[in-house]
Amino acid sequence: MKKIFTSAIVLLLLASVLIVGCTADPETIVETIVVTEEVVVEKEVVVEVPAEEEDVTITYFTFSAAPDHLEDLDEMISIFEAENPKIHIEVQTASYDDYFTKLQTRIAGGDAPDVFELNYESFVSYAAKGVLLNLEPLAQADPDYDASIYYQRALDAFNYKGMQLGLPETFSTVMLYYNQDLFDSAGVAYPAADWTWDDVIVAGKALMEGNEDVWGIHSSIHFWEFYKKAAQNNCQFFNEDQTEVLLTSPECVVALETMISLLDEGVMPTNAEMGGVSDGDLFISGDLGMLVSGIWMFSAFEENPFNWDIQVEPGMATQATHFFANAVNVFAGTKNAEAAYEWVKFFTSDPAMAEIRIDSAWELPALNNPDYVAGYLLQSPPENRQAVFDSLEYAIVPPVIERQNEMTDVIGAALDQAVLGAITPLEALEQAKAGIEALLP
Repeated sequence: MKKIFTSAIVLLLLASVLIVGCTADPETIVETIVVTEEVVVEKEVVVEVPAEEEDVTITYFTFSAAPDHLEDLDEMISIFEAENPKIHIEVQTASYDDYFTKLQTRIAGGDAPDVFELNYESFVSYAAKGVLLNLEPLAQADPDYDASIYYQRALDAFNYKGMQLGLPETFSTVMLYYNQDLFDSAGVAYPAADWTWDDVIVAGKALMEGNEDVWGIHSSIHFWEFYKKAAQNNCQFFNEDQTEVLLTSPECVVALETMISLLDEGVMPTNAEMGGVSDGDLFISGDLGMLVSGIWMFSAFEENPFNWDIQVEPGMATQATHFFANAVNVFAGTKNAEAAYEWVKFFTSDPAMAEIRIDSAWELPALNNPDYVAGYLLQSPPENRQAVFDSLEYAIVPPVIERQNEMTDVIGAALDQAVLGAITPLEALEQAKAGIEALLP
């Protein structure tokens, strides 16, 4: 009898070990235990059924999808959710002008989205505040992650002090758009890749001659255009370790003077002369010969009632153009880090995502894959899409400090005064220099 008792206890102990750690509601079953051929014991055993993985909703806050690419984003989400049925994506949008103010307010108020977009210019400010999750541990634990699929330059842009705080979703650049019909009517040769701003002024005047409703060029005068045109004239914002502001150098002054000369020469309308019409709408109306704008405008101009194309942006002493990059970042305080990472990885690297972006002209995926480029080059308009990749030879990122938004505001306010003629370009840059010095550590 001792033998029978000991065997039954052992079997019951084994059954209890098998159910340790289960968390679902228990289920009672009757287990038949055969101890020997002569002895059979029936025992009620409580078995806990493992809980199913719960559904997770990830909030995704974006500025780049609305209004033109919400359907494209929905298509991407449908594909992702089909592959990840336990993860659901809730999209939240804001216009670019309002986005960062709303994002800061939400983070400060404890209502941060799980995942959100940041452009390169804003990234350092958020990274320095410690609100971005380091994705490196999740990526290292993921056998499907491959860093080499991204453009290295784009990936490195969102690495801060050795931490990968975002994955690059897109890159883009700025081109010179031009109305081919206006050029043909005026008998002016189309812009060439080696044009300078002097060539733009000459062509702009020719386009306007005898045509009172037409303007030659629009190239905004603000921080984002100034940093690039400054680089075209070898102007440096800072010394190497960012301890000295160099904005009052002759190279910087000439760069700003060149920008304002478009107004002085009468080939670019003032804000008052535009009467509240955007530069893009002015181009669409057929009343603007040339426009400096980003490749994200391709879809907006697709139905233009005239022929148009693009060229590498003109330069000064050298050529330089924007390198814009957006990343998808995970909030450091998210409660769903793994699910958020899966969405970020898909949204930045999945081939289906890349194909949708290419087909819809929603910027360019930051993926190092010639197949995507081939498909992009086949699309039209514009015909000269090769100019997009040609311009990357001269692409530069903007100067960035921790207090980035304040720096752009300081420079923007000084440029506004110069545009109005209230102060000279040199005085504007002296004002900007003093303001930036107050922002440095």
